[in-house]
Amino acid sequence: MKTKTWVTILGMPVACGFVLLAGCGGKKEETAEQPAAAPAAAPTAAPVDPATVATVAGTVKFEGTAPAGAKIDMSQDPACKGTNTAEALLASGGHLANVFVYVKDGLGSRTFDVPKQPVTLDQSGCKYHPHMLGVMIGQEVKIVNSDPTTHNIHPQPKDNREWNESQPPQSAPLDKSFAREEILLPVKCNQHPWMKMYINVVKSPFYAVTDADGKFEIKGLPPGDYTLAFVHEKLGEKDEKVTLAAKDNKTVDETFKP
Repeated sequence: MKTKTWVTILGMPVACGFVLLAGCGGKKEETAEQPAAAPAAAPTAAPVDPATVATVAGTVKFEGTAPAGAKIDMSQDPACKGTNTAEALLASGGHLANVFVYVKDGLGSRTFDVPKQPVTLDQSGCKYHPHMLGVMIGQEVKIVNSDPTTHNIHPQPKDNREWNESQPPQSAPLDKSFAREEILLPVKCNQHPWMKMYINVVKSPFYAVTDADGKFEIKGLPPGDYTLAFVHEKLGEKDEKVTLAAKDNKTVDETFKP
């Protein structure tokens, strides 16, 4: 009786072990390897019919008495021989210079080819030239030093990568670009604290900077309804709506007050 019970007890783990082994030895279910997703294609530039393009131009005015330009003390560097007047607010004869004008809205999902021609930012007379610069996303900015002294170019962006780099006299140009849209991106020189300018990084080629007479012109726009932004470093931004038909030539003026 004891022997029969013992055999039965031993038989149970043997039987269970056999079942477990059979289960472990079952066919493994294989999952087919998924192919890697193809990279998204870069958007192609939307063609603009040259037979229908329009132009918008105008004058930016300054109402009131313009403050006298602040004087700059350049005595810390004997090599600096530039004009010693700040360029933060240049208004003459009621016209306002250095206003950045661009198409802020209305282009929808259109994309545009990045110009192969770089824009140039020069350092001459211990000042940046130009004071207000426009460039497309990804377009090359060629920075040159025409002065007999070392400069240190230091952009201070909010949405792009910050960097600063020294540039000795007669050195090779610095080739830079910006990856994201950003308006009024300030640039300073760590060597000369009065040196300041602004780079405006935009998605389209439809922008301009007002000249000494406050004038601007933007050509090649496809017909449509647009918002033009007028941006000044001290006086802020103003927006204007404009509708352009095929081959239109529209005038859009703007006025800033102190």
